[in-house]
Amino acid sequence: MKLSYKILAIFCASLALTSCKDVLDKTDLTSTSGVLIYNDSTLTQMNLDYVYDQNLPTGIPTLGPGSPSVTSLTDESFGESKLLEGTLLVNEVGDFGTSLDVKNNYGKIRVINMFLSDTKAGNLPPYTKNKLRAQAQFFRAWRYFDLVRLYGGVPLVMTPLAAVGVEARDQAFLPRNSTTETFAAIVKDLDSTIASVPGRWSSSADWGRITKGAAAALKGRVLLTAASPQFNPNDEVSRWQTSYDANKQAFDVLTASGYGLHSSFDQLWFQEVNNPEAVFVTGYNTATGDQTRKNNGYDNATRPSYTGTGGGSNQPSWEMVKAFPMLDGKKPGESTKYAYTDQLFFKNRDPRFDKTIAYNGVTWPLNGSNSYKLWTYFVGGKTVEPKATNTGFYTRKAVNPTPAIGDVQFSGTDWIEIRFAEVLLNLAESAVGINKLDEAYTQLKAIRKRAGLEAGTDGLYGLKANMTRAELFSAILYERQIEFAFEGKRFYDLRRWKLIEKTLNGTRRTAVTINLKTTGVPADFANTRDNVSLEQAYTNYFTLEFKPLDTKYSINWKPEYYFFAIPQTAIDNNPKLIQNSTWGGAFDPLK
Repeated sequence: MKLSYKILAIFCASLALTSCKDVLDKTDLTSTSGVLIYNDSTLTQMNLDYVYDQNLPTGIPTLGPGSPSVTSLTDESFGESKLLEGTLLVNEVGDFGTSLDVKNNYGKIRVINMFLSDTKAGNLPPYTKNKLRAQAQFFRAWRYFDLVRLYGGVPLVMTPLAAVGVEARDQAFLPRNSTTETFAAIVKDLDSTIASVPGRWSSSADWGRITKGAAAALKGRVLLTAASPQFNPNDEVSRWQTSYDANKQAFDVLTASGYGLHSSFDQLWFQEVNNPEAVFVTGYNTATGDQTRKNNGYDNATRPSYTGTGGGSNQPSWEMVKAFPMLDGKKPGESTKYAYTDQLFFKNRDPRFDKTIAYNGVTWPLNGSNSYKLWTYFVGGKTVEPKATNTGFYTRKAVNPTPAIGDVQFSGTDWIEIRFAEVLLNLAESAVGINKLDEAYTQLKAIRKRAGLEAGTDGLYGLKANMTRAELFSAILYERQIEFAFEGKRFYDLRRWKLIEKTLNGTRRTAVTINLKTTGVPADFANTRDNVSLEQAYTNYFTLEFKPLDTKYSINWKPEYYFFAIPQTAIDNNPKLIQNSTWGGAFDPLK
């Protein structure tokens, strides 16, 4: 309980709240009962806010402290990793947690369980108590979902464990629950959240708090994962039905509460309160003069490094660049209306292309300039950038064009973990699972219509007519690749579909170097280039050179990585833990 009291003391000292004084006046904090704290709604809310701060997603996820961004583990981007090299060792995916640390999953679960226990024991009105507890239950479900999709079933700790003494240690030696039991516990927590929180919060000050729709949407994501081949190798239709029911519930709850697709694919990131697409969101702000400012690290890390303090990360690979459809919705090389060439890769593409990929010569409103042009080409083997992009490209999605150079590290752009577009595609995929193919078409068309693709004479926005179940599954995964590029979804989509080997193994992701020709280029090109059309520049003045990004090895993802090993250090700490069967143990993560 000490953690809660430390938080409380900080709040009281800094805010001088009357309620703090009411509760704690003349009270010895070293012996104060948790119940006393949780009899006060203000103090309880403060402790819940700490739960939010610990557990809200902060951007593209990693596989634990020090691990690479999951975008670098796919064909989206590039990054060296033992996962892709095929040399992962048993202790190297450490999200399981091997010590009591508030930064790992079980440390965060402990704080949540303490909050739930003490709030339950307090004497707040039942409605208030249930609403506060329901939000914490959402985050407990969020933490267990993170664990189950990495490892399979894990020990379900649903109450605070004692922390001191031999007896407490022995009681903490819990065996792993089955994967089925773990999913059931997640769903139970989310159902409690759905029952007790509003569809929308009435005050704008509550923007970002968990809503009924956010809990339903996470439940839909969880059960879609449980229905996917990683957990459902026998394609049991009952699992797809359960997933469909959950995602239909999410769709219905959200639409009833006024959620839907934002009118703009790119601007949806820059509307905060009342953003119809922001279902589960981490709020950031640019407040000054107090301790409440919270900066979005994604923006600053993603924009080119020479534009202030940018980091230039999340650089698209050529494979990601080439994946986008043409303007009629057909894949490059399949469209009969729009011819595709690598030399003019940017021409007549899906409108989401220019809103996601920043490339040499593109007009990219940035640093407060609506006419800013990005140039990444090389002259005589030297880049015209102060620091060259490794792949030839940058990501522009969710990068705020407004801040001036030097201010971008203070971006207040919210991170949207679950968008309404995901709810539609989760529903579409689940519908395919139970052979409701027409419903899948409906959701896919809605996504493509918002993107700005041409409807075509058949009104299918480039989709093939009369697709089979297998073809529709593939079409939905392809749509997710484009719609959610650089949102941290691709790795988990490929993983739950067990498609990483098929997609990546034996390949080397590709970079593009754009070189200025040595002849036929105007001498003043560096001064006049902004006035030259892109098509003219690429046709007459540039050559494209393709190079492998993976220079040390060809990608070699191994099948046992679909369920990572429980770290041996965790097993050494708890003799009741059993290793996964794919790593030499007896635990079956499919049961």
